[in-house]
Amino acid sequence: MTHGPRRIVCLTEEPTETLYALGEQDRIVGISGFTVRPAIARREKPKVSAFTSAKIGEILKLQPDFVVGFSDIQAEIAGELIRHGVEVWISNHRSVDGILDYVRRLGALVGAADRANAYADDLARGLDDIAREAAALPQRPKVYFEEWDEPLISGIRWVSELVGIAGGDDIFPERAAESLAKQRILEDPSEVVRRAPDIVLGSWCGKKFRPEKVAARAGWNAIPAVRDGELHEIKSPMILQPGPAALTDGVREIAKVIRAWAGRR
Repeated sequence: MTHGPRRIVCLTEEPTETLYALGEQDRIVGISGFTVRPAIARREKPKVSAFTSAKIGEILKLQPDFVVGFSDIQAEIAGELIRHGVEVWISNHRSVDGILDYVRRLGALVGAADRANAYADDLARGLDDIAREAAALPQRPKVYFEEWDEPLISGIRWVSELVGIAGGDDIFPERAAESLAKQRILEDPSEVVRRAPDIVLGSWCGKKFRPEKVAARAGWNAIPAVRDGELHEIKSPMILQPGPAALTDGVREIAKVIRAWAGRR
C-alpha cells in the first residue's frame, strides 16, 4: 500500500533530487523549470514553475495532493495554491544540518523514512570524509563566495558552512548567518579588499561567472585571490540549491579548489 502524497509538484530542485534519490520519483507530477538534477527529471516531468513565479493553472490541472517549495520568496505562490485548497509545504532551511533534516522530513512525508534516514546518514558521512581530508591541509585559505555581482551578495549559510568543511574560512561569516539575501548585500565592495581573500568563488545564480570582470573592479588588484588568479566558478545548480547537490558535488568542487590552492603554497 502506498502511503503519503501521490501527486507531488516540486517548486524547486532539491525536493525533486531528493525524491529521485529515494526512488520515489513516480510521485512527482511537476517540477521547476530550473531543475537540472537529476537530468532525467527534465525529460520526463512537466515544468510548471520558475523560482518567484509559477503557472498556477498548470499546477492545478495536475491535481497535486502535495506541493513542496522553498523559502519566503515562494510565499505568494504558496498562498495562491493554498487558497485553491492545495496542501503546501514551504521549507526554510538554511544550514547543512537543516539540509540533512530536510531530507529526513521529506522522506518521512512520503512514507520512506528509513530510506531517507539512511540517505541523510550517507550524506553526512561524505561531509565527514571531506572535513577529515581538509584537516590535513597545511593552511586554511580565506574564501570569498559571491552569489551575485549586481549588487554584490555574499554566500548563504549552508555555502559558508560547506566552505568551512572543505578547509576554508568564509570572510563574511556574520553575513552568512543572516537569513535574507538583502542582508548579505555588500554595500561597500572595498570591504572584500580589506578582508583579503586568498580564493574567490563565484556562483552567479544562473548566469556565467566572469572572473575578468571581478579582477577589473576598482582596487581589487590588491586582493591575494586576484593577484594569484584564484577566481573560480562553482556552478549554481551544484551549490545554491539547499539539497543533496550542495552536500555532494558542490562541496567536493570547493574542496578541489582549496586543495589545489594549498598545493601551490
